[in-house]
Amino acid sequence: MKEAEIINVLRSESEEYRRVEEEHRKLDKALEELNRKRYLSSDEEVEKKKMQKQKLQYKDRMAELIREYGKQVKS
Repeated sequence: MKEAEIINVLRSESEEYRRVEEEHRKLDKALEELNRKRYLSSDEEVEKKKMQKQKLQYKDRMAELIREYGKQVKS
């Protein structure tokens, strides 16, 4: 099963995957808004770094869920 197919299955069957994907998307939009600013305050810089780390954690979790599902399908 291809990764795109697994993602579609997880979107329809996994509450956790949908939740993590939605949080990832929200952070992406918030980061886009920050990136539009010409200058960031030091607080905004700190917040941006936190959001980038959290977004990466969500991305890693989605990849882990995809791998786990792929292993289940093969067995």
